Amino acid sequence: MPPSQSARRIELSAYLRSRRARISPEDVGMPPGLRRRTPGLRREEVAQLAGVGVTWYTWLEQGRPINASVQVLDAVSRVLQLDVTEREHLYRLAGIPFVHEPVSEEGALGPEVLGVLEALNPLPASVYNARYDVVASNATYRLLWPMTALVEPRQRNVLYKLFTVPGCCSTFVNSAEELPWMVAQLRRDYGRHVGEPAWESFIARLIGESAEFARLWANGDVAAPGSHVKVFRHAEIGLINLTSISLSIDGRAEHRIVTFTPVTVEDARQIERLREIPDPLVGCALHGRPLSELFAGAESARTARLAPLPG
Repeated sequence: MPPSQSARRIELSAYLRSRRARISPEDVGMPPGLRRRTPGLRREEVAQLAGVGVTWYTWLEQGRPINASVQVLDAVSRVLQLDVTEREHLYRLAGIPFVHEPVSEEGALGPEVLGVLEALNPLPASVYNARYDVVASNATYRLLWPMTALVEPRQRNVLYKLFTVPGCCSTFVNSAEELPWMVAQLRRDYGRHVGEPAWESFIARLIGESAEFARLWANGDVAAPGSHVKVFRHAEIGLINLTSISLSIDGRAEHRIVTFTPVTVEDARQIERLREIPDPLVGCALHGRPLSELFAGAESARTARLAPLPG
């Protein structure tokens, strides 16, 4: 067994024992029974509550080289009352990819983070996860990239929009320089999620719908996060040069606040001009539509989905 794997199993053994020791029989609805020599649940009690064999669980806690499935680790996590961070640690020690619970609503970030986003106005700002999903955004960001707010939450992904929007309607001017770096950063983060259904389906979808993404993905390049200048074009006001900066969020693994600061004073004025347009155009001059029209269409579609079925 490689030294790194051996060390991980030793840590797994110690971790399971420590989590078991903190759970009392009363915590899981069991009678306290006779006096115990050590605190917490016994191994056989964890095995019984998790629905696994006593021998198998004993070997798992001893760090023996056995295979643990997602279902079994979930059952053990439930018995040991592990939170999301603790579950992720258990999965990593067991050598199993951990499927992160998706953040589907802005409220899941907490009012503090949402307050920071709004306080950053007029600077565009948003919260991305490692897949470039737009989890939350402020008013100026939504003016620059309204289609990440008008669609369903699962469709609010920066990379998907950049690779599937027609070139004439794309607002990203220097995409030839920036997209290879963004895909390389995505691949770097993908390394922590290989085999997870949400990531695999996302990558497969992009490969299937964008030949350019498929080409860049096939390169196998990886890159670290960093500050980059992104050039955007709006049909009514022209170019805006913005520098992107990422800030990590405590308690939100793989989520980051991304702010876009104007490169020059003129770029700051451009943002103000955009904010002053009553009903800005979305898309190119030929195919674009007013934001109010797109918003009304999105609301109608949402209402139709929520309406009860006839009969």
